[in-house]
Amino acid sequence: MPIPIRRSAARSPHRARAGRYRDVVNAWRLDEFETSLTALSDNTVASYLSDLRGFAEWCQRGGVDDPARVDRGVARRYLAHLTTRQFARRTIARKMASIRRYYRWAITSGHARIDPTNGISVPAGGGRLPRVLDQRELGVLLEAAPGDDDPDWRRRGDDAVLEVLYGSGLRVSELCSLTTSALQLDQGVATVWGKGSKERRVPLSDPAVAALRRWLSIRHDVLPPDEGEILFGNERGKPMTPRDVRRIIDRRAASPTHPHALRHSFATHLLDGGADLRAVQELLGHSDVATTQRYTHVSKERLAAAYRDSHPRA
Repeated sequence: MPIPIRRSAARSPHRARAGRYRDVVNAWRLDEFETSLTALSDNTVASYLSDLRGFAEWCQRGGVDDPARVDRGVARRYLAHLTTRQFARRTIARKMASIRRYYRWAITSGHARIDPTNGISVPAGGGRLPRVLDQRELGVLLEAAPGDDDPDWRRRGDDAVLEVLYGSGLRVSELCSLTTSALQLDQGVATVWGKGSKERRVPLSDPAVAALRRWLSIRHDVLPPDEGEILFGNERGKPMTPRDVRRIIDRRAASPTHPHALRHSFATHLLDGGADLRAVQELLGHSDVATTQRYTHVSKERLAAAYRDSHPRA
């Protein structure tokens, strides 16, 4: 007669996964690697660690449990694995960049001798240009009449969020972390903490200042005092999250639109109007002007489209 196994003696799938996770973290020294990622945003650090855990767990399943044993053949097989899984080219390029960053640290720290990604060609990200909203789409977002069931506090908050996103070109994470003390409405500026905890001052448009004043007059009715100086809140009385911002866009947009499209539109419309590339770089908080230059491609494409549509002999 088989001996029954006591439930407490069996290792649950959850405990097994937790054990594998600890094994990977310890073997690959991911805690030490995380400590080395200074001057990066929380989202960037989380992305690096997620990519590395995925690679380390894949290596472990293949019998490679030490990062020093990973060679170019292993890295090539992982690239083939990602391609077979039909990950987007941009995602594959990001994952391989995370591995490359890890091995730069591992070599410097003495945990590995070689970078297995050296000489491996990674598929390009596809060069997708950012989508820019046209004047009709912006008009619907920024000036649409309130709905019958739209409470006043929500309308004021939505207006302020959208005007700041488009008027100042903020990242959604930057907007969600804004505080009341960061605003200088009389001067029309705000202090923003961007990627890598870098501080910059951005201008606020006149419509944004007006919308912020309307929101601030009733903000205390939405956010309780224990939430401190956080500027924007949601219907639950909690600080606004990127998901809340997406819901605002979904409520107001004429067609499906991502919140980042407002930042793209801000940059492109500035360049269309003749703004200097370096000035736009500063406003966006880009550390590398090459990141800003993609908006010049958008402007040129829009100019070419206007020529084709308007010139009788185009």
